[in-house]
Amino acid sequence: MKTDLRQLAEAAGLLLEWENSDGEPCQLPEETQRHLLDILGFKTASEADIKESLERLHEPQDPAKWPPLLTCDADTPIALPSPLPPGQAFTLTLEQGGQVNGHLESDGRLPGIADIGYHQLEIAGVRLTLAVAPRQCYSPGDASGETTPRLWGLAAQLYALRRPGDGGIGDVMALEQCTLQAAEQGADAVAISPTHAMFSANPETYSPYSPSTRLLHNVLYSAAEPLLGESWVHKAQARSGWQATLRQLEACELLDWPEAARAKLAWLRCLYEDFTNREDDAANTLRQAFETFRHQGGTMLEDHCRFEALQEKLGPSDWRTWPAELRDPASPALARFAETQAFDVGFHAFLQWLTAEGLSRAQQTARESGMAIGLIADLAVGADASGSQTWSRQADMLEGVSIGAPPDLFNAHGQDWGLAAFSPYGLKRSGFRSFIDMLRSAFAHAGGVRIDHILGLMRLWLVPHGSSPTQGGYLCYPLDDLLRLIALESWRHRGIVIGEDLGTVAPGFRERLSERGILGMQVLWFEQDEKNDFLPARQWSHEAMATTSTHDLPTVAGWWAGRDIEWRSRLGLLKETQTAASEQQTRCQERAKLAATLGLLGTTPATQTLEAADIPVSKVLDACVRHLGGTAAPLLLLPVEDALGLEEQANLPNSVDEHPNWRRRFTAEADQLLASDETRTRLATLDQARKAAAHSPSHSALSGRPAHE
Repeated sequence: MKTDLRQLAEAAGLLLEWENSDGEPCQLPEETQRHLLDILGFKTASEADIKESLERLHEPQDPAKWPPLLTCDADTPIALPSPLPPGQAFTLTLEQGGQVNGHLESDGRLPGIADIGYHQLEIAGVRLTLAVAPRQCYSPGDASGETTPRLWGLAAQLYALRRPGDGGIGDVMALEQCTLQAAEQGADAVAISPTHAMFSANPETYSPYSPSTRLLHNVLYSAAEPLLGESWVHKAQARSGWQATLRQLEACELLDWPEAARAKLAWLRCLYEDFTNREDDAANTLRQAFETFRHQGGTMLEDHCRFEALQEKLGPSDWRTWPAELRDPASPALARFAETQAFDVGFHAFLQWLTAEGLSRAQQTARESGMAIGLIADLAVGADASGSQTWSRQADMLEGVSIGAPPDLFNAHGQDWGLAAFSPYGLKRSGFRSFIDMLRSAFAHAGGVRIDHILGLMRLWLVPHGSSPTQGGYLCYPLDDLLRLIALESWRHRGIVIGEDLGTVAPGFRERLSERGILGMQVLWFEQDEKNDFLPARQWSHEAMATTSTHDLPTVAGWWAGRDIEWRSRLGLLKETQTAASEQQTRCQERAKLAATLGLLGTTPATQTLEAADIPVSKVLDACVRHLGGTAAPLLLLPVEDALGLEEQANLPNSVDEHPNWRRRFTAEADQLLASDETRTRLATLDQARKAAAHSPSHSALSGRPAHE
């Protein structure tokens, strides 16, 4: 029975052996295997159950049972899901037009197809989609026209940007202003925090990495002025009665998400009333554009807007607790609700329109300002299990488990992120519909996409509800299919792809990303050798994006000052073997090592620690941008916090309300954010370093990086 259980677990995609972050072998306990298999829908209570589950997974497939979409590489013979006789006739209708008639090759495979795209294959009485992918994603070289690109850009938390009239939340209008500032300094990209749709009825939930859905956008980032004009906006704000509150919120140092959301949604509702009632040529033209947007959004947009309206009526709640007739988006009850609440449903579609138009305008401004890439969107690893995406695409999502991470060097007890994951079986059954829709949403208004925790394309650590993260296990995903779809959508949208590949990385995974032209990530704090010395610029990889830090890590100024240690000590996040004093002492030594790599110290090791203590942080920041600027990375992204020399980081992992996560705002307005002499000089230094690197002899760059970081 154990042998049969193992066969079932492997057939279902559970990973039974792997290496942890220390390189030690691990095995998935039998109890966890059974628990996860039961959740995945494969019974294990008896030998008969296991046999039945195995038969379901191994049942022979006749063409009528093939999945609705197959992926393949261009110019490569294609193996079909189950054998057909050589010489079998087929017809292929190309997406771009035209038709190919042919026969299977002698080995039963479909001949290779040169044209990339989504083509329609008819064979053996079935019709399915054939997604033919390019070998690699659209690259920084493709974007810039350079053989060895050395581009740079900024990374900004969108909500942190300021402009007069923003009501206390950074928005797409402030983003457009920031993009113009960055372009003037020579930047080719602005990477932004996720813009995924959140919960309008529950603004207390605001982590950008726990969205309601990754298929649509966060309407709180909308800016109506460019589309409808300032007079319409001011009139709506005055009518809402929130004007005084809006001005108070704009002056706050920290973002008050709940209050700012309530205020903004209140005046936006007044604006929508004006928008629907106003009768003049300009309003009619805008309404026509809105209706076109809504029509193009189809069921995906309509479902989310109905979900938002439902939550308003029922109160913030998990849709799985709703009356049974409302849990099904396609039910007659939902259709009746949408009809009776047409204004509310339309209001949420209006908000999506405003946001999409603003993001599109910001990207257009970026490209017109000379940026090779423009905006880089951020794609979260999962969605809130109680949100719109799990409600509208239930068959595509897993129920009963949440995404997390196994124990590693930084989290001894593992992590449970509380996010819903795609079902690998559901994705295949639906023709990868939700995955493709998610990619298209991310690429729609951007020149690139950063995929958070891209490790999940190969395997995801899933934690059963009610269990600890250590009681989870890895579930494998159809990596080849997902990589092909990413490459295909990347070229269709002319957008680069960055994969956040930090954590416990499977052997060979980074090589797979590189083969597909997906950039990994190299972060200053992790680019060290076996002696924990920081790597010189010539040893950084040419296959990954370079950055000083991320939203979950300390800024350069904060790291240099030990601010992150102060926070972790205050909140009890240090390990049992650590104290604030011991960590600060270690940081002194680390500062000396960094300063030595940056060329800021003398050559006498005995005095380096003392010398480092006297180096002003502004000098360290300037040296960091020169250091990273001189690497072989095709793209460098500098967080705005490091461009400005700020100490505080955006998010402190393992904290909720104790640290102001996702609430810090920049003090300067977006159109003056980079205007100080110090910041302009720092960015000019970075720009010069990148240009020098582009014309320097080739680096002895590492072609690979350690698997465990």
